[in-house]
Amino acid sequence: MNMFMEEGFWGLQSAEMWVLVGLLIFIGICIYVGVPKLIAGQLDAKGAKIQSELDEAQRLRAEAEALLATIRAEKTAAEAQARDMLAAAEADARIMEAEAKVRLEETLARRQALAERRIASAEVQATAEVKAAAAEVAAQAAETILSARIAGAKTDPLLDAAIAQIGTRLN
Repeated sequence: MNMFMEEGFWGLQSAEMWVLVGLLIFIGICIYVGVPKLIAGQLDAKGAKIQSELDEAQRLRAEAEALLATIRAEKTAAEAQARDMLAAAEADARIMEAEAKVRLEETLARRQALAERRIASAEVQATAEVKAAAAEVAAQAAETILSARIAGAKTDPLLDAAIAQIGTRLN
């Protein structure tokens, strides 16, 4: 401010004064032409663009938050469904295990009964074979004894045929 108070500053010879005059003329022309309105319009347009970007960002954020809430709800539902499926699978596994035990016990009981029947059948067959063998041995012994008694006596062809048939009839 001291510069404006100096004696030579306001004279027509002073360069500083002409710079000040030029500056004031330049500012006047800019105001007359409408540069401030143009700058204000540009700033308003830039502000509107920034505001629309902020609005878009806010809309996208709200949309993202809604999507996040939806995803969280779906995740919670999926976790509940997975828990339910796991519980159902465990229950099914327990049921299948119980059914398998019952089937195994039934199979073992059937096999045991079959084995017991086979053993009983084998016992019956062995008993029958022993009886048949005993009958055959008895028939042979009777044939031998009767043959020996008859050999000492007179042989009769009918008696020989009857003795031969005794062995076949006892079997």
